[in-house]
Amino acid sequence: MNTPGIEPDRSSTGLDPKIAGLLVYLGWFVTGIIFLAIEKQSRFVKFHAMQSIAVSVVLIVLNILFGILPFIGWILGAILAPVSFILWIALMLLALQGKQFKVPYIGDWAEQQANKF
Repeated sequence: MNTPGIEPDRSSTGLDPKIAGLLVYLGWFVTGIIFLAIEKQSRFVKFHAMQSIAVSVVLIVLNILFGILPFIGWILGAILAPVSFILWIALMLLALQGKQFKVPYIGDWAEQQANKF
């Protein structure tokens, strides 16, 4: 996580980086891809964009797999839906607060990939 009290670096989009960080999660992987393509300087926004893409893909794949499995998959899918919603809201709020929260496993990968852009 970012150290409290440190502002995220400026965004080349003209938006406050905290607002841009929130917006990357708004449209799942679609807005993540858009912000990853247009952001030129903010590592904060790039990180959240890459994490948004990765988390979206993982959740979509899990939903597809759970949909294929009879009964137990449907139960797991019913559990995954509210957990996904809560995770998504939490990621949006943490980005809005200027925190670079890393989802376990995915966050480290997203940070490495974001540094390449």
